[in-house]
Amino acid sequence: MKYTRMALEAESPEEFGYGRIRNNLSESSIPDRKLGELGLDLSDLTLFYGEHRGDSALRAQIARHSGSANIGPEDVLVCAGAAGALFIAASSLLQPASHLVVVRPNYATNIETPKAIGCDISYVDLSFENGFKTDIDAIERAMRPDTAYISVTCPHNPTGTMMSWDELLRLDDIARRHGCLVLVDETYRDLSHGEPYPATASISDRFISVSSLSKAYGTPGIRTGWLITRNPDLYALFLAAKEQIGICGSVLDEAVGAAVLAQRDGWLAQSNRRNLRHRDIVRDWMASEPYMEWVEPAGGVVCFPRLKVDAAFDLDRFYRSLLETHGTYVGPGHWFEMPRHYMRLGFAWVGEQQLRDGLAAISAAIREQMPKDGE
Repeated sequence: MKYTRMALEAESPEEFGYGRIRNNLSESSIPDRKLGELGLDLSDLTLFYGEHRGDSALRAQIARHSGSANIGPEDVLVCAGAAGALFIAASSLLQPASHLVVVRPNYATNIETPKAIGCDISYVDLSFENGFKTDIDAIERAMRPDTAYISVTCPHNPTGTMMSWDELLRLDDIARRHGCLVLVDETYRDLSHGEPYPATASISDRFISVSSLSKAYGTPGIRTGWLITRNPDLYALFLAAKEQIGICGSVLDEAVGAAVLAQRDGWLAQSNRRNLRHRDIVRDWMASEPYMEWVEPAGGVVCFPRLKVDAAFDLDRFYRSLLETHGTYVGPGHWFEMPRHYMRLGFAWVGEQQLRDGLAAISAAIREQMPKDGE
């Protein structure tokens, strides 16, 4: 495999230095939580090899919260975050001779790992003009006899848009007729702005659901995610991959993860109210900012607006001033193989005042390049 660093990671706040950023609007999750908030005592936890499939109690919780009676603990494989689950799926299912259909833009791992494997990729590109709506017909046209799977995200990263359940059912029909699988990165499922869908693995055994405790639960540091498949042969393949990569997960991480999910319903109710308040702040700013436009997100805690500027606008100068002068950081479009006048804007990781300050900073950095009255 020919690995290349992803821009999203190479330019992440962790790499860049949090000390340089006052208003961090590049984050794609809710605020990070502290271990003490969970009221957890792990002093009696034995630090042995854990269950290879993941802690049985944790898998039972994940299955119970899947939204479907069709999914049981035996369908859940706990992984090292959603990123680990995506790597297991890609490295198990793809070869250099394989073909993959990916909806783009997308979370970078869904593209870069298949690139590292060397398989052939067909992209189905979302467009701002079409409201970032997934074109199911275009996915059908991209199918080939050697297509291994279709890769989508729902709710979508980075736009926050959502496919309808009927569209997901259409993907099942396409996969059935073409003899392939459907991988759905549903890391933001618990951050839907309405009633969340069931895990898509409930649709059929052609679906692979991937999620984690990072985005909706504020615990990315415990590296606890999972994939769900109702196909026993596929599950066995993924389990073999996990065992060869790392045998099992961290029993510490999985114990914390179980504690997080034990508080799930109360936590999400509280957190999602805050997330929607922050989304409304962005909505109000968008309505008042003539040099920005967006497709309002239907889920998640990110959006993907774009600058309404002409070709003479200096994007390098804009991003440099935004950070160095105004202390504000966003995810530029090239993180997602998109033009740099797009940006991923996360609205939930920061506090309300930081969000307002960051949005004001974007407006100020834009106007530094705009003609003054009378010029």
